Amino acid sequence: MTGNKRNNQSGNQSGGGSRGRGHRGQSGRGGGAGRSGGAGRPARTRPGGQRPQQPVAPSAPYVDVHNPDGVRLQKLLAAAGVGSRRVCEDLIRQGRVSVDGQKVQELGVRIDPVGQTVHVDGERIQLDESRVYLAFNKPLGVVSTMNDEMGRPSVGEYVEQRKERLFHVGRLDVDTEGLLLLTNDGELANRLQHPSYGVPKTYVAMIPGPVPRALGKQLRDGVELEDGKVAVDSFKVVDSKPGWALVEVVLHEGRKHIVRRLLEAVGHPVESLSRTDVGPVHLGELRPGKMRPLTRQEVAGLYKAAGL
Repeated sequence: MTGNKRNNQSGNQSGGGSRGRGHRGQSGRGGGAGRSGGAGRPARTRPGGQRPQQPVAPSAPYVDVHNPDGVRLQKLLAAAGVGSRRVCEDLIRQGRVSVDGQKVQELGVRIDPVGQTVHVDGERIQLDESRVYLAFNKPLGVVSTMNDEMGRPSVGEYVEQRKERLFHVGRLDVDTEGLLLLTNDGELANRLQHPSYGVPKTYVAMIPGPVPRALGKQLRDGVELEDGKVAVDSFKVVDSKPGWALVEVVLHEGRKHIVRRLLEAVGHPVESLSRTDVGPVHLGELRPGKMRPLTRQEVAGLYKAAGL
């Protein structure tokens, strides 16, 4: 809408006499429609306390996400474990489901589960059944590779019977046990490993004790290492006994041997180390050498942490 038309409408609604003709009225200023729109000037209150109409921001354009060759949306959501078919239909009617960023409220919509992205209440739902997400408890002495040229035990030996081509998200030292994520979702894996997303990781370490009370603050403030300063997100003593302490360290750094180097730098070299959490995924009671599929909530949490 042009500046003249907008001022004409404002004049009609307020009952003003100038009607945007640009001539001087009783105020000596006129409607200003003949000017350049009053750019840079504060809005003036018109007689009767009304302000000139402001331009309305255009709404986002509607995008048709329906794919006639696809699968019904409620069927895909039910298969993904969101709820029963009826529950999923209610979620769609309530406007809680979006496809490619477009809110969907019609039950007849069909989509491509591989090429389109679906969120429920802002939580991304993975509909591609070919995607695999596993939590693996890497034992001590196992190398974080799918094939080791030196013949050492590797992660690949634990998944060699699977038909999918899996790869690990990040690494754990051969002397470190604990949680390692395995997937064939390359986009998610790359995001989770990128330092800019800062996905927190939790480690439990056995170190010489006693642990001074000020150590936690020192680690949170940051410690200078040979490749730069590093600070933990949190630090606490889980358990202690004469000469030893079990501590929990949370940080989002991904540098090599970072936990070992950090604790050694403050005078508490690591005797044993295990990773228990990666973002929303917890190791729990999973035994060394065993793996389990991630839950829908865990996968959604990883997508959120990775900004997807």
